Amino acid sequence: MDLLLIKAVILGILEGLTEFLPISSTGHLIIAGSLLGYTDETSRVFKIVIQLAAILAICWEYRRKLIDVTAGLGREPAANRFVLHVLVAFMPAAVLGFLFHGIIKTYLFNPLTVAGALIVGGVIILVIERRNHTPRYETTDDLDWRAALKVGFAQAIAMFPGVSRSGATIMGGLVFGLSRRAATEFSFFLAIPTMIAATAYDVYKNWALLRVEDLPVFAAGFVASFLAAFFSVRWLLRYISSHTFELFAWYRIVFGLFVLASAWFGWVDWADH
Repeated sequence: MDLLLIKAVILGILEGLTEFLPISSTGHLIIAGSLLGYTDETSRVFKIVIQLAAILAICWEYRRKLIDVTAGLGREPAANRFVLHVLVAFMPAAVLGFLFHGIIKTYLFNPLTVAGALIVGGVIILVIERRNHTPRYETTDDLDWRAALKVGFAQAIAMFPGVSRSGATIMGGLVFGLSRRAATEFSFFLAIPTMIAATAYDVYKNWALLRVEDLPVFAAGFVASFLAAFFSVRWLLRYISSHTFELFAWYRIVFGLFVLASAWFGWVDWADH
C-alpha cells in the first residue's frame, strides 16, 4: 500500500476515535501529522475531509432523532425547542470563530501549545469531576435556552487547539447542570452545526488546494474516520453509564507531559515538524 494511503488511514482512524472523546482530536492530528511528516498544504484539506466524516457518523447514529426533529420542525414544540437550543449554543463559537479563526490557525496550531492545553484541560476535568453533581437536566430535551447558551460559551473555549471541543462542551454541561449522558449527547448534537460550519469555511478558504489526484487519499481517510467515529461514539455512551471522565483527564496529562518531555530531552525536534 502506498505510504501516503497508510498515513491517511492512520490519521482517519485517529480523528474518528478522538473527535467525540474529551481528549482533543485537533491536538492529536497536529501531533500525529507532525510525526508522520504530513503537514503540507494538502494535509490541511485532508483534515477537513476526515472531520466531516466523523460528523456524518454522528448523523447516522442519531438519524432517527434528526429525522423526527426535521419532520416536526415548525409544528411540534419539542422539535422547535431542540433546534433553538442547538442554534443558541452554536452562536458563541460561530461568532468568535469567525473573528479569530485566522489568528488561532496561524499562531496556536503547534505540538507544544497543544501539549500544554492537554495538560491544563486534564487538570480541569479532574477538578470538575471531583465536585458533587446534582443534575437539573436529565436529557437533552429538558434543557432551557440559558443552559444551552452557557454550554455554547464553554464550547467556544475549544477554539484553542488541544482543549477539545467535546471535552469543553461535556465539562461545561456538567458544570451547568446536565446529567452525564445529556452533556455527552448535547455535545454530539452541537458538533453537527459547529463542525459543518467550520468545514464549509475551511473548504472555502482552501478551495484552491483541492486536487483530483488526492481523491484516493482523502477517500481512505474519510472511510477510516467514519467507521472509527461510529464505534467510538457507541463505546463512549456505554462507558459513561458507569464511569466518570477521569480516565480521559489522566490520559491528557500523561500524553501532554510526554510531548513536552520529548521536546525538553531532544527526542523530537518539534520545530522541524
